This record gives sequence, structure tokens and C-alpha cells, in this order.
Amino acid sequence: MNLAIIVLIVLFSISSFFFARTKVKKIAISNQTKLNALPDYYGFYLSLWCALPALLILIVWTIFEPSIIKAFIFQGISGENAQTYNNSELNLIYQQIKSFHFGYFTGTITEEIIRGAESYKSFLSIAQGSKIVLLATIIIFTTLYALKKILNNNKAREDVEKIFKGLLFVCSLVAILTTIGIIFALLFESIKFFSVINIFDFLFGTSWSPQRAFVRDASTITAEEYADLKNAFGTVPLFAGTAFIALIAMIVAVPIGLFSGIYMAEYANTKVRKYSKPIIEILAGIPTVVYGFFAALTVGPFFREIGEKFGLEVSSESALAAGLVMGVMIIPYISSLSDDVINAVPQSLRDGSYAIGATKSETIKRVVFPAALPGIVGSVLLAVSRAIGETMIVVMAAGLAANLTLNPLESTTTITTQIVMILVGDQEFDSPKTQSAFALGLTLFFATLVLNYIALRVVKKYREKYE
Repeated sequence: MNLAIIVLIVLFSISSFFFARTKVKKIAISNQTKLNALPDYYGFYLSLWCALPALLILIVWTIFEPSIIKAFIFQGISGENAQTYNNSELNLIYQQIKSFHFGYFTGTITEEIIRGAESYKSFLSIAQGSKIVLLATIIIFTTLYALKKILNNNKAREDVEKIFKGLLFVCSLVAILTTIGIIFALLFESIKFFSVINIFDFLFGTSWSPQRAFVRDASTITAEEYADLKNAFGTVPLFAGTAFIALIAMIVAVPIGLFSGIYMAEYANTKVRKYSKPIIEILAGIPTVVYGFFAALTVGPFFREIGEKFGLEVSSESALAAGLVMGVMIIPYISSLSDDVINAVPQSLRDGSYAIGATKSETIKRVVFPAALPGIVGSVLLAVSRAIGETMIVVMAAGLAANLTLNPLESTTTITTQIVMILVGDQEFDSPKTQSAFALGLTLFFATLVLNYIALRVVKKYREKYE
């Protein structure tokens, strides 16, 4: 329903654009008046006023509609029965009512569920009708207001720029608030975790077995019993596994990505570049789960078979397989960014090098590469952050055991893998096991933050400005 409404709003907005543009042209010709902006700006002005208020109301309505309907259903359930339900029971009945209404309920159907489904259908119908009436009214009023402004020959360009400036501000604000929300969500749960587990035991412990905390009742466990768990949350194996797999990935990605970027920027002709660059960048668009399947079903067994021929014991899930495939995935990031950075080096530097007799390879090594070095370092650090935060490839190809090893043929695990495994299924969020996932997320957040900060400092310190 909401999708159909959005499509109708967009179509009406597009029609308003062409209507306003044609209307002001006719007014300018018939009244011999000079427009205060180009006709397209009047079209944008009417189109934005038609679409934005209605879409904003639709978003707010969609957010609050389920909660309001749920509150009415709760009130009906509590009013029909002498029995007093707690909040969990009400939520369970509400989910059963929704399941029955949409036709996928498989439990015992009671009169309460049937009456609740009828009420839910009624409230949903009222909400949909009210939403359509409200949106139609808003569109009519905003369209008439904007049309009146257009007929008065307003300064449409300035008004449109103000609207777009407001939209850009809102988008920036949403991004900032989202980041702040993520930080506080991680921070609050991590504080609960570190109030039980010592932060030094967490950062410097060498044993990771959070399931030992999961099997206990967090609501009745004593402080003495919690103290016994300090050796269950040592993250050194996770940090080591994350860094080890990222290192293997960068050993693969940095040379191939950097050399391909240099070739594309300096050696490839226009025809080769036209087809090769998009093909390389396709690697960045492949879902990571596909890379994970490839690593688990092809690369891992291949290395195991090769190892058996040489008498080596190779695990089916190894750090080498995960790191290699991850490196292939990261190649486009380094290649594309390095290509762009090298192309940004002024041609005058190359011409000056050629003028004093330097060859092409000498020019690249001693002029172009040093000039582009800050950007290249930034692309590599960005790729490192991408490797550290990768999840699916490691889950499927590197294993789940927190082994503290430097043997690439053995299985290991990473921080992101453990976060996934901890939060799979129904979890009690007051359990140290579950809270440890937030502590790992906070640690990973700060690690990537430090890498990004280093990248920005390197680029800022060594960046050359050319006229």
C-alpha cells in the first residue's frame, strides 16, 4: 500500500514539474513579463512542494501507525478479559493476532485471537483510509500554495536552492545522529559488560569461550561466580586472527591493486581502460556471501588437496583461503582509488621529467608515485579497514575456533565472526555472553576509527597542492 502511494506521489510530482514549466512560459509570453528564474526552477519548485510534505507525513505515519494500532489491540484484549495480562503475554497474543490476520498462524485458534484479528483488520482499514485522505489533503493544499507563488513570479531558483540546502542538512544530520546512536548503543552495553568482566582481562586474555557464561543464569549468578569467568573473554586470539587474515588479504590486494592502478593510469590506452576498469570494479559489486561460498567450496578444498600432495595438514577452513579471497575482493578498492589519485597528478610534472631525459618508468617511480603517495596510502588504509570489518567470508571460510596461531593453514576466527555467532538466535541481553558482542563491536569501532584517523593525517601531512 505504501509503495503504491509513493509511486502515485512521485508520478504526480513529475507531472507537476512539466505543468509548472509550461504554465510560466505561457504567462511570460501572454503578459510580456520577465521571469525571475528559468522555467525549470518553477517546475522544480512545484514538484518539490507536491512531493516532500506528503512523503514526510507518510514516513511519520508509517513509523507511528503500528504502535497506535498495537495500543488499541492491547486495550481491547485487556478489556474483554477479567484476567490481567503482563506485557510479554500481550505481545505474544498480538503477534498471534497478526499471524492469524495475514494467514500464516499455525497454533490453536481461540475466540480471543479471532476477535483480535477482526479488530486488527478494522483498525488497519481505518488507518489506511485516514492516511489516504490526509495525504490527498496535504498534496492539494501544498500544490495550491506553490502554484500561487509561481503565478506571482516568485524567485523560484532561490527557493529551490533553499529547499535543497535543507534536504542536504537533514541528510547530514541523519548521518551524524546515526553515528552517535551507534556509539551510544555500543557504549552502554559495553559498560554493563565491563562492570562484570575486567577490561584488562578482556583485552589481554588469551582464552575466548563465551559459551561458559551463556550456560549460566545471569539473573541469579553471584559476583564470585562471575569472577570465575574472567578467563572466558580474552580477545587476544580474536585480535590476532583478525590481524592475520587482514594481513594475508593485504599481501594479495596491495600489489595487484596498486600495479593495476598504475597500469590503468599510465600505460593502458583509452580502449583498454574503457573495458578493463569497469571489469575490475565489478569485483567490488559482488556480494560478500558469494565470495564466502567461493572460498568455502572451491579455494579451501583446493588448498587442502594441494597440501595433502606435499604431506601438509591443511584445514578445510583456513586463514589462507579466507585471506586470499578477501584480498581479491579488496583489489578494486585499491586499484580504483590509486588510478584516480595517479590521474590527479598534473601532467606538467610528467612533462618536466621527460624534458630532462627521464624514461616513463623513471617518471612513474620518482615523480608520479611520490606525488600520489598520500592518496595511495589512504586507499590502502581504507582497504585495511574494509578487511578488518569483513564478516561473511571469514564466517564461511576461516572457521569459528579462536585459535592463537600464525599458521595460515589452520583455522582461526575474527572479531566480526564472533559477533555474528554470539548474536545468532534468541539471546538474553543481560548475559555477559551477549554483552561481549557489544564490547567487541566497540573495540572494532575504535580500531577502524584509529586507522581512518591515521589515513587522514597521512594525506593531510604529505598532500601536495598543485596549481
